Amino acid sequence: MALHDSDSSGDEDNQYATTNVMLGYASKEATDDTFSHLGGAPTWPDNEAPSASLGTCKTCNSFMALILQLNGDLPEYLPDHQRKLYVFTCRYKPCRRKPGSIRAIRGTKISASFPQTPAHKDKIPMQDESLKSPSPLPNLGDSIFNTTSTGTASTRASPFSFSKSTTNINPFSSSKTINSLPSGQQVHPINPTSQDPPLHESFAQKARISSPPTTSPAPRPRSPWPSPSLLPQPFPSYHLDADYETLDTPSPHTNAPSSSIQSIDSKDPPATDEDDDPANWLSGPAKADKTFLRFAARLAQNPEQVLRYEWRGQPLLYSKDDEVGKVFPSASAPSGTTSTQRASQSRIPNCMNCGARRVFEFQLTPHAISELERDEEGLEGMEWGTIVVASCEKDCVEKGVEDGKVGWVEEWAGVSWEESVKGGK
Repeated sequence: MALHDSDSSGDEDNQYATTNVMLGYASKEATDDTFSHLGGAPTWPDNEAPSASLGTCKTCNSFMALILQLNGDLPEYLPDHQRKLYVFTCRYKPCRRKPGSIRAIRGTKISASFPQTPAHKDKIPMQDESLKSPSPLPNLGDSIFNTTSTGTASTRASPFSFSKSTTNINPFSSSKTINSLPSGQQVHPINPTSQDPPLHESFAQKARISSPPTTSPAPRPRSPWPSPSLLPQPFPSYHLDADYETLDTPSPHTNAPSSSIQSIDSKDPPATDEDDDPANWLSGPAKADKTFLRFAARLAQNPEQVLRYEWRGQPLLYSKDDEVGKVFPSASAPSGTTSTQRASQSRIPNCMNCGARRVFEFQLTPHAISELERDEEGLEGMEWGTIVVASCEKDCVEKGVEDGKVGWVEEWAGVSWEESVKGGK
């Protein structure tokens, strides 16, 4: 798939800035990551499906369709953890915009057989809205999507792109079996008090939240995942291609044309001088919503993105007044706000499994709807502006699950509906 950053050759007035956000793009071409995909049918690690109750709509109790399946391995920060994330949506029209019609779940397995990668010597900075000049960035996206890249973040090859020289370390790929432990070797979860490399320990200390000791409960019974014939029609399936977000930044002595900020519903710039003002593209409450204008302007720089990933970062808000905006007030805070201040301001509900705090992990963008509903033109489809997923910072395993088995936990999925900005219907 073609690169999604701009070419600055021959234009000395344009400068480029690269952020820590990894963007995902829908692609029909196969990539090196054989697990992650947009749409399609879910596949489960070790063929250990979650309880069917985690895949049902909380409004109508019907089974939901998969929007995203993502390889969430972070071996540099969560060694021995094999983690996969899923987002589902109810396809029944009466359930749209209702709580529980979109759900996110995480499957985690802790195993000493999982290949570990030495931690970076440099810490990855938290999300900062201020742009920075291109410079080598820690390859957090490479860790997530199991690829190796070289060069600066603005020039390195996409971590999803296929490379014969790249070794696929995805523990769930066909080239490696994650259950092949030596005889007698004990599988055990990470001991948070053990001595880890300095960087890992610093993250662990920040993530550690004390909780009262409890006895290990018995595993909760799982209702079997239904056969495909009982599930709703799946969305078309796309591989995920990716690259770090690169933004076009005008030089100090030039002014960016207002037409460079486009509506997220159209790839074409406004056609008339009267429409050059972004405020004229909206009506009603949205006309004065600067948060939405910033959202639209940021996406317009890479309009084909379907996914924005930055573990422990900050989401790009669609509205500051809806459910998501109120949970992440620091996402719209001044650029001088420190990472510690942003984290302390987060109002994400704590993990329901272990009580630890949740952190932002990724969000889906409106272009994902265009890709998923490409063959359903003319039908009234999904109506969200963004789906934000926050996950347990400790990456806990479902209570009662024995060591070396996959445990399933529901994570927080916040939805910004179109009506939150556009005034409803």
